[in-house]
Amino acid sequence: MLLVALLAIALAYFALLDGWYLVRVPCAVLRARLLLPRVRDLLAEQRYANRVLPSDLDLLLHMNNARYLREADVAYVSHQARCGVLGALPALGASAVLGASCVRYRRSLRLLEPFEVRTRLLGWDDRAFYLEARFISLRDGFVCALLRARHHVLGTSPERVVQHLCKRRVEPPELPEDLQHWIAYNEASSRLLRAESGLGHAAKEQ
Repeated sequence: MLLVALLAIALAYFALLDGWYLVRVPCAVLRARLLLPRVRDLLAEQRYANRVLPSDLDLLLHMNNARYLREADVAYVSHQARCGVLGALPALGASAVLGASCVRYRRSLRLLEPFEVRTRLLGWDDRAFYLEARFISLRDGFVCALLRARHHVLGTSPERVVQHLCKRRVEPPELPEDLQHWIAYNEASSRLLRAESGLGHAAKEQ
């Protein structure tokens, strides 16, 4: 009876919840904090290795497009844990949410292919951190996908988070030109959506 109950709980866990994700994220944080060295340079590139599993495949037998976002999310959590951002946010009574992302798919990752997610902080503005994730095939070093993400900081500002970590005020680096175009696109899209909804500028701050 105990075995049946455990199997039922496991079945319900994976059927009703995103089970592997809820396991992997805490494991990535623990690994980053306990097993990997602290990264003091906020702009330094970090690496998160993995391999394409059967559960990652779609009907075309390559890694499903949505899996890239999942792997980037896990890599970002590890990145932020190692450089201290993950701990600084709650210390300041703040949090961060994904505000926007975009992906360029350049070549498929195949079954059992080893790859590396290379993450780095590109910079920040008054509301958000901008991060990049590159999916590198470890077979030949090809950049299979490139992901950019905008993490909105709630409850404080990115500048205060950086100042908390560095113990001094730090000027943000100049953002890459293509990233600036993407930010401008997002802002234009937000204006259009607010206009379509009949909302004013004040809605942006809510």
